[in-house]
Amino acid sequence: MGSQERSKKNFHLWKKAILHFLICFVMGFFTGFAPISKPMGFSSHVTVSPSTSYSPQPIELDVTVPTAGHNHSTETAVIEEEEEEEEEEEEQEEEKRDQREESNQAKLLILITPIGTRNKIRKAFVTRLANTLKLVAKPLLWIVVEQQFDDDFEVSEILRKTGIMYRHVVSKGNFTDVDSETDHHRNLALIHIEQHRLSGIVHFAGLSNVYDLSFFDEIRAIETFGTWPVAKVYANKEEVRIEGPVCDSSEVVGWHLKRMRNMTETRPPLIHISSFAFNSSILWDPERWGRTSSLQDASQNSVKFVRDEVVEEETRLKGLPAQGCSKVLLWVSEG
Repeated sequence: MGSQERSKKNFHLWKKAILHFLICFVMGFFTGFAPISKPMGFSSHVTVSPSTSYSPQPIELDVTVPTAGHNHSTETAVIEEEEEEEEEEEEQEEEKRDQREESNQAKLLILITPIGTRNKIRKAFVTRLANTLKLVAKPLLWIVVEQQFDDDFEVSEILRKTGIMYRHVVSKGNFTDVDSETDHHRNLALIHIEQHRLSGIVHFAGLSNVYDLSFFDEIRAIETFGTWPVAKVYANKEEVRIEGPVCDSSEVVGWHLKRMRNMTETRPPLIHISSFAFNSSILWDPERWGRTSSLQDASQNSVKFVRDEVVEEETRLKGLPAQGCSKVLLWVSEG
């Protein structure tokens, strides 16, 4: 009896174990087919492209962006568009400035320097002015006019060594008055410009002139006439006197000049010969400017004509520098 009871007890234990195993197996089997829950916080779907089992499978992930972030990106895009437009406008302005600068740099500067026979230290003055002109941007033409001497080649030798494009004009006249000789030399240079139809901006550069290099960039912007203040330095008197135009921006509205004793109110003011420049084309069309050609009339005073035109042609006259003509870029030693 005892052995039968033990066998029955063992049978029930095995039966219970097998039943427990089957229940666990069935639960595990069906749990394996149950869907996996989606993560919280964002939605996504994964698309697997068909391919062979040996190649890597690309995955496409679609993430839903919150609404607030979308508005921020739109505002950012608008700001970027505005910045791009501003950059384009700045680039256009820079291109225009570069074109103006290139146009001004392309203009030929024609500088006229008369040399008097009574100037005993002309070699020093010519050398000093030549060293200044070497630093000026090209193109530049230096016209030097002096009295002809058969045994004096001092100025010619200096000019040949400068490396500057120049023309050496000699005068055969005989003058006792310094001012008359100087005006004659200037007129010879203007006749030379007219004969050869030299195109550029003409300026009378005296030997006693001292320049700020930015001066030459300023006068290249002249269309017809230009004027600027000049500082006249009197070394003996230890005095500096400023003469020249009174400007509103680049518009000339008056003159700050010392009136001579014999000058009347109706006569145009006599401006300094180095305080203006002009486009050389006015020498090629004399009828337009109401004068006879210097080629046809040797007695025509071209210097006086140009000087008077500068004062009378207010609509064509440009004050330099453009910021109210308030900066001095040229000094003239008056002894």
